[in-house]
Amino acid sequence: MDIRTDTIGAIVAEDFRTAAVFKKYGIDFCCKGGRTVEEACKAKNTDAETVYKEILNLPESGGEAVDFASWPLDLLADYIEKTHHRYVDEKSPVIRAFLEKLCKVHGVRHPELLEIKALFEASAQDLEEHLRKEERVLFPFIRNMVKARRDGDVLQQPNFGTIENPVSMMMHEHSVEGERLQKIAELTGNYTPPADACNTYRVTFAMLEEFENDLHRHIHLENNILFPKSIRMEKEFAQEYQKS
Repeated sequence: MDIRTDTIGAIVAEDFRTAAVFKKYGIDFCCKGGRTVEEACKAKNTDAETVYKEILNLPESGGEAVDFASWPLDLLADYIEKTHHRYVDEKSPVIRAFLEKLCKVHGVRHPELLEIKALFEASAQDLEEHLRKEERVLFPFIRNMVKARRDGDVLQQPNFGTIENPVSMMMHEHSVEGERLQKIAELTGNYTPPADACNTYRVTFAMLEEFENDLHRHIHLENNILFPKSIRMEKEFAQEYQKS
């Protein structure tokens, strides 16, 4: 890993502990993971050398970190679906109900809650469609590629042309959700409850922060590992067919 020339996405893909450093400085490592540290720091008016130093001074992981980049693509797709897709499906209705209650009780004194609720409602609705598209279209094709490679079979061509087409759509939708959650973070003061916040208020903000963190990890696994490796695998099939 060369932290001065590699993209942020590649850095985090190799060592997820670095995500905490980027998060500390407000640097997007998932939706905008295609930038170098220097490019991201320049956009944030942050000293790149400070970020480099913190990354290099991270303590040894002790080997307990999960190396998702080494996983087979079908296993990674299964993990994302069963862990992160399920998380969104389970947590979205709970957070929506809490935000509904907060708006009714605290909306007059804290009108920003109405905007937070609207943003999260839109995010939950769009994510529902987004996840189903991955589960019904993109992930099955990735599993088919892995099976064809393992069994030595011919890869059946999908009706969407090349995998780069749905991947491009998914990455665009990731960016939209990233911007929404960034706006929610700003409106909540980075999930800091006001002085008059009740327990429900505090729990809701904590759940929103957890939701954002989970989505960041979710998008990172797709944008920086699953998608680029899947595109490379499809190209390998195409090159083999040209030679035969």
